Amino acid sequence: MKVITALATDLHRTIDILTLAFSVDPMARWSLPDPAKYLAAFPGITKAFGGNAFGKGTAYITENFTGAALWLPPGTKSDETTLTRLFTEYTDGQVKADMPGIMEQMEKFHPTEPHWYLPMIGVDPVQQGTGIGSALMTEALKAVDRDGTIAYLESSNPRNLSLYQRHGFEVIGEIQSGSSPIVHPMIRKPR
Repeated sequence: MKVITALATDLHRTIDILTLAFSVDPMARWSLPDPAKYLAAFPGITKAFGGNAFGKGTAYITENFTGAALWLPPGTKSDETTLTRLFTEYTDGQVKADMPGIMEQMEKFHPTEPHWYLPMIGVDPVQQGTGIGSALMTEALKAVDRDGTIAYLESSNPRNLSLYQRHGFEVIGEIQSGSSPIVHPMIRKPR
């Protein structure tokens, strides 16, 4: 399986992969349980959360578009303004009330020193468990290790914890607000 750097021309197909992958993610579907709202909002959420990876050359895809990972190198941020707007527009009721608590906790765990951040990694649900996620992690971690910095992510799906742990990440806490699923912030020390 070949992992390549995604080009700007791959943006829409990469967002499609991640939208499909996160359609079974506990946090994504808790926050956007209505399928129509999920499909309307999630491409924009993906672009706001990790789209800056395209301009940095740190968006990775499998050659056959079955998996993707968006990594933000040190100093690169997500588009928080757009994320807040999309969650405000598309979430309802108790989810909308719980979202600020989740975002505050995410900010609390997010490292302040220079680091690589993985806002999104996903694999087509019918291909999950076949090594695609591991291949994406291996490729991206080459740059992280070359820089000798820490890496950080939040795991929104407990099924993925073992994948991240195999690649050197350690759970450093729990993020949870109201009725939300638990999200695990994870850090990987420099190598």
